[in-house]
Amino acid sequence: MGLPEHQPAWIGIDVGTQSVRAALVGADGTLLGSGSAPLRSSRPRAGHHEQNPEDWWGGLGLATRAALAGAGGFALGGVAICSTSGSVLLSDGDGRPRTAALMYDDTRALAQAARVRDAELVSAGGHAQRGHPTSAVARLLWLLEHTAAGRPGGVRLTHCADLLAGRLTGGVVATDESHALKSGFDPELRRWRTELFDAVGVPASVLPDVVAPGSLLGRVSPAAARHTGLAAGTPVLAGMTDSCAGQIAAGALAPGSWSSVLGTTLALKGVCPSPIVDAAAGVYSHRHPDGAGWLAGGASNVGAGELTRRFPGRDLSALDAAAACHEPAPAVLYPLGEPGERFPFARPDARPIVLGRLGDEAEEYAAVLQGIGFVERLCLDRMRTLGAAVDGPLRLTGGGARSDYWCQLRADILGRSVRRPVRPEPAVGMAILASAGSGSVTDAAARMVRADLELDPRADRVGRFDDAYGRLRDELAARGYVVVEQGTSEERCSEDV
Repeated sequence: MGLPEHQPAWIGIDVGTQSVRAALVGADGTLLGSGSAPLRSSRPRAGHHEQNPEDWWGGLGLATRAALAGAGGFALGGVAICSTSGSVLLSDGDGRPRTAALMYDDTRALAQAARVRDAELVSAGGHAQRGHPTSAVARLLWLLEHTAAGRPGGVRLTHCADLLAGRLTGGVVATDESHALKSGFDPELRRWRTELFDAVGVPASVLPDVVAPGSLLGRVSPAAARHTGLAAGTPVLAGMTDSCAGQIAAGALAPGSWSSVLGTTLALKGVCPSPIVDAAAGVYSHRHPDGAGWLAGGASNVGAGELTRRFPGRDLSALDAAAACHEPAPAVLYPLGEPGERFPFARPDARPIVLGRLGDEAEEYAAVLQGIGFVERLCLDRMRTLGAAVDGPLRLTGGGARSDYWCQLRADILGRSVRRPVRPEPAVGMAILASAGSGSVTDAAARMVRADLELDPRADRVGRFDDAYGRLRDELAARGYVVVEQGTSEERCSEDV
């Protein structure tokens, strides 16, 4: 599908856990082209999760060329990139990777996390996840102390989006405030927390410059144009993390609105007038891309990746139909694929929970879908106890939102109406961000985002899942992960993290 000559379009790039995706989006939000390329991960043993940064660059070239194929007659206005929050590596002074990327759920940095936690106790403030072994600060320390690249010096902290933007422009670029958040950047003061890095022995030379999302980082170089198919000279703009990109794609940028991004993992974010931070619950706040207000929420290790792990190669639409016969399922799950949880409680020692007996495949599949819905409800309950208004519009994005059945099931479990945008992908969110330029991202999203599905809870399902949800919440309390407040359906998270 093409555009009339010289009509504007923008490309968003999303580097996820399993693939690189690119979306070419027109001024009215029409998807003009898309492409993707798979990514490989290395998991030699439990708690280890790495990716090769060179695979990101190769995948980006394949994805952008596919998105551009057959889409003619447009003027490309810019490109922006999002990636997984907290995935980091070390690069050299020319932007070349010196280590593999430690992914957001790599848990090797236990000793480093303890040091970060101790430093947090004596430093002012503090945002969620820094003392957790999946914290980017803890993993930065691990890379500096356990890799050959970290010892000689001359390296810098790098996020996936930074590396790729640098490859596009042909030079080293600044990181953005969104990706920097879990790496020790203070979004309120808009500076690195140097007192924390001094306390744990990280030299200031390791820390990159930081700019606001949407800032111009440079322009596509001739070499990058040959690799990607993007026109040389195309503006490259600073992006945000994948969950923030999903929130933009959902159009959930007005005060009180919420976005639930269900991909490999689950991320919940809402717009609040002031930042909300709770390390025990894994709650943190990104600055709103327009600079006013905050995107508060967190990211769980639970998500649709569990379906891939348990049901590889299966027809999930057929399993959706079979699962509809098991509402509620006989077993109640907290379906963590591997130990460790980040939100709605931060516990590196958390383990999967199975209450009851898993029956046949349909019952197990139903239990996984419902269990993820219960985690989503726990997340909303937790945000409510922290003072967030959570009753505003809820929009569903991410790969899990492609299933009409699962969207309806989530509305039933949550007991609230939900909306699904037509194109709820983080790559589309980055195209919207790029289209805003120096203007309002909220206004750009209002022009470009439309819903294709609006669902209310089914009358005969209202309350049907409450008992199962209560069983799971009580089990979490028994394990010390949350503290259930008597007489309410809400919980607060254990401070023992």
